[in-house]
Amino acid sequence: MRKWLPLTAVCLGAFMLLVDVTIVTVALPDMAADMHTGFAGLQWVMDVYALALAALLLGAGSFADRIGRRRVYLGGLTLFAAASLACGLAAGPAQLIAFRAVQGLGGAAMFATTMALLSSAYQGRDRGIAFGVWGAVNGAAAAAGPIIGGLLTEHFGWRWIFFINLPVCALAVYVTAKAVAESRNPHARGLDLPGTAAFTAGAAALTYGLIRVGEHGWTAPATLALFGLGAAAFAAFVLVELRSAHPMLDLALFRSRTFVGVMAGALLLSGAAFSYLMYVSLWLQSAEGMGPVAAGLVLVPLSLAAFAVSAVAGRMLHGAPARLTVGGGLLLIGVGALLQGWMLEAGDGWAVLVPGLVVTGAGVGMATPALAAAAMGAVAPARAGMAGGALNTARQLGMALGIAVIGAVFHSGLADGLRGSGQAGGTVRALASGRAGELLAAAPAARDWVEAAFASGLREAFWASGVMGLAGAALVVLLVRSAGPAAPAGPAPVPGTATGARDGVPSGERASA
Repeated sequence: MRKWLPLTAVCLGAFMLLVDVTIVTVALPDMAADMHTGFAGLQWVMDVYALALAALLLGAGSFADRIGRRRVYLGGLTLFAAASLACGLAAGPAQLIAFRAVQGLGGAAMFATTMALLSSAYQGRDRGIAFGVWGAVNGAAAAAGPIIGGLLTEHFGWRWIFFINLPVCALAVYVTAKAVAESRNPHARGLDLPGTAAFTAGAAALTYGLIRVGEHGWTAPATLALFGLGAAAFAAFVLVELRSAHPMLDLALFRSRTFVGVMAGALLLSGAAFSYLMYVSLWLQSAEGMGPVAAGLVLVPLSLAAFAVSAVAGRMLHGAPARLTVGGGLLLIGVGALLQGWMLEAGDGWAVLVPGLVVTGAGVGMATPALAAAAMGAVAPARAGMAGGALNTARQLGMALGIAVIGAVFHSGLADGLRGSGQAGGTVRALASGRAGELLAAAPAARDWVEAAFASGLREAFWASGVMGLAGAALVVLLVRSAGPAAPAGPAPVPGTATGARDGVPSGERASA
């Protein structure tokens, strides 16, 4: 069984990373109460990790090709473990956010190398088995994350959602050092540090501006300045990539309408399907009085539906046009979000969300496996690795921007729901920061307007997510022309999962390094 040790090493890292993403969602209310942080702080705890991944994935892949994928994977594991320890020991929200960014750096190093390591370790039938197991682990982690996070947060405290990573990292480092061979790309491109810096600055400024919108509005001078800074940084990124001998992203890829449609679909999929979950968790725990375990169980239907549908869709829709699989999946995601917004009323409990979560999960399961194949099919084989990296970047950026946009909408909806109650702006900040339980304990008669505020905020968040999903479906149908086949059967990745390929061939089909 020694031959499966490289698979074990990769799966340990993947499971830890994906569990960590979903764990944080159910732990946010306890973090807010313990650290006395506000709404923007909670958003940054989620956003900064996705931002680091989005900004560094392409660069980390090129770096690994040059110096060795095993070395970079081990470095990513070590950095992720150190950052997890620091997150668990953080004394305040600023430290926690900073160390979450370092976690994202370690995660990017791991995401950029896992599929390459599997492809270099296995051939033929063994390679197919390895990728199938890896996909199953991804799906299992997504479903288990909220439950594990709820158990740890409820019985040991939120800091243990980070401490739990340490033994997993240690085991993964040991197995990787013992069983995984080194591999490189002898024709690796040079590093594009100016492009990475410009993209990171643009994404961070845009996200920060969107986060400020919730409390300060769209026209506040600082908000407009951040939007201007983001636009300037992205313009600089375009100029750098056009002039670079070794760009991290060849902008010529965007001459393909299909590639543009797939990138837009990936960006909007993450924003539409997953960005509102942190706000649902705030509602369930702070207003509905549920514990972290129960709140985590409420979110599981989305992951389970995605896991089940992706396995079925991979077989039944194999060879179907990407316009059908990706566009149809985004349509279901949009409908699922709109269904939740339509069904939720003040005073309703968690059960009204389940049908919409299942529909959304079905859309994720239908669209995600086909995204990678569609991206690869839209470019020349020599650019397939770059296309896969761009796809991963688009998904992470969509998650980061989606949390910020939906957060602004949710905050505005809370304020709308409080109109006529005589409550001040401080009440909106308290609700958005997960402190509804404190308000209700002090004034039980306030339950009516608390429920009205959350229902209003969540409805607007669901509707905005639904519009994102429908817009993504429309763009895919309009732009994607190739009949890109669906990806082979396998569970759909969820937020934080790397999809795609490196080194020019779709995952599972690349020659040994």
